[in-house]
Amino acid sequence: MRIRSAFTMIELIFVIIIMGILGKFGVEFMFQAYNSFIFTNINNTLQSNSASSLEFIASRLQYRIKNSVIARYGNNPHLNLSNFSSISSIDDTKTYSVLEWVSTDIDGYRGTTTPTWSGIIDLNNTAADKDTLISPQTDTGAISNLINILSHGDSTINNAAIYFVGSNSNLNGYGWNGAITDQSQVMHPIKAISGAANINRFSPRGGDFSGIDVYEYYKLTWTANAVVIENNTAKHRFELAFYFDYQPWDGQNYKSGKRVVIMENISTFQFTAIGSIMKIQICAKTLIPKEYSLCKEKTIF
Repeated sequence: MRIRSAFTMIELIFVIIIMGILGKFGVEFMFQAYNSFIFTNINNTLQSNSASSLEFIASRLQYRIKNSVIARYGNNPHLNLSNFSSISSIDDTKTYSVLEWVSTDIDGYRGTTTPTWSGIIDLNNTAADKDTLISPQTDTGAISNLINILSHGDSTINNAAIYFVGSNSNLNGYGWNGAITDQSQVMHPIKAISGAANINRFSPRGGDFSGIDVYEYYKLTWTANAVVIENNTAKHRFELAFYFDYQPWDGQNYKSGKRVVIMENISTFQFTAIGSIMKIQICAKTLIPKEYSLCKEKTIF
């Protein structure tokens, strides 16, 4: 009786052939599966980051003073701050890197239980005069405390301004070209009047309201906002940065404000407007495992 303890030559050949087939196509299949996983992960990350960045910008643009929006053109870091256009008249031949606007104090308007400012001026109150505006149901102390918190202790109501709804507006009247020194412009710098009896009263900074059209409805603001695409040379990438807590009506520009990075590895930041409707687009990219870019856009009314 003979006992066979090994493969035959034919069996060995078949095994080698099968292993060769598995080696060729199995590794390629695993490589493709790995590439697909990496691409899906990168795509999902870019999708998520772009969507959250767009939502961040849109949620703040929603409460813009619509006629205040400007676009600054030129390349950072040598951007000439005097070069700007209205968002509704941007020129396709220019490179715009800054989107900027004056923002309504929506946090104060919502308040916690009641608004800290009502948005209404009592035009018939006999106690009002050229140095005093009376706003019923407004609490200047609460406004000041909230602004102080939101600005991390750097601003109060005495840095704020009001905008009369319905008044004529022009870009220079927001302070984009420098500080507003009188009350004849569209933005009216204000300060609180001391004393508990004056809690609902504003006093103008820089001149008075003599000869100025005072409207019944107003918006209060304490900051402008800017979204800027910037080249981070140290990290070899472009970033999208958000600036806040600066007052153009007091002669400040966005470089005077606080800065937070919204998104990294930006390839494109574009915006346009038709009337009061705005559209913004963000394109983000990655170089791993190869260069890949993804764009998302959003419309803001």
